Amino acid sequence: MVDFILRPFRRNFGRDKAYYRLVDDLFGFIPHNIELYKLALIHKSASLILDDGRPINNERLEFLGDAVIEAATSDYVFIEFPDKDEGFMTQLRSRIVSRQSLNALAIQLGLDKQVIANAGAGLVQKHIFGDAFEAMMGAIYLDQGYEFVNRLLINRLYYRYLNIDDLTRSDPDYKSRLIEWCQKGRHRIVFRSNRDEGCSLSHPHFSATVEIDGMEVGFGAGESKKEAEQQAAYSVAHAMNDEQCASLLDHYDRLTR
Repeated sequence: MVDFILRPFRRNFGRDKAYYRLVDDLFGFIPHNIELYKLALIHKSASLILDDGRPINNERLEFLGDAVIEAATSDYVFIEFPDKDEGFMTQLRSRIVSRQSLNALAIQLGLDKQVIANAGAGLVQKHIFGDAFEAMMGAIYLDQGYEFVNRLLINRLYYRYLNIDDLTRSDPDYKSRLIEWCQKGRHRIVFRSNRDEGCSLSHPHFSATVEIDGMEVGFGAGESKKEAEQQAAYSVAHAMNDEQCASLLDHYDRLTR
């Protein structure tokens, strides 16, 4: 009853009406503490700096939202797949909560148009929209509680936007697939990764290359060594099909004889 009364008032009056309208349109409810949601939209590149030098942005809410999403997704996978083992559930949860998946979900929602960030190279690649989505879930958790955000994720967002069939069929572990392919062909494969200089401890950034028989064939980057190496393997997998890879390696073999 209270929400029914407050919805039209908060959507149409007051200095924060645009934010109330945004949350209501995206998630279907009127918040209690709108300041949390305003904060969730501020990327670190557009941080507000307090008098004591502390930056104000969505990083802390992102941290909290990440944990909330993983917990709710565990509930979802456990309920949806009662006959599956732990390995399947772990892998599917990982795919649902991956940076790529959450970034795509945020874009489908239209959250990408609301994030406050300073323009700069590589922002999309760093999945800032997915980060904002995590921050929003953190805000909802603090504002409405875990049960509310759990139901919102499972019954509204996952139901509408997740293609669970594609996720269960997909095989995103490109590194393992590339290693297996090389082992079958008796080719030596090496992944080399380095932490980029100048990145902060809270937001590390890694670069990785993949070499096959001493020849560099792929490059990737990410916020962890694992992600960078997966991206490097992905670049190989999507640059060439199996026939092209075999032809390239045969050519390399002839050159090194």
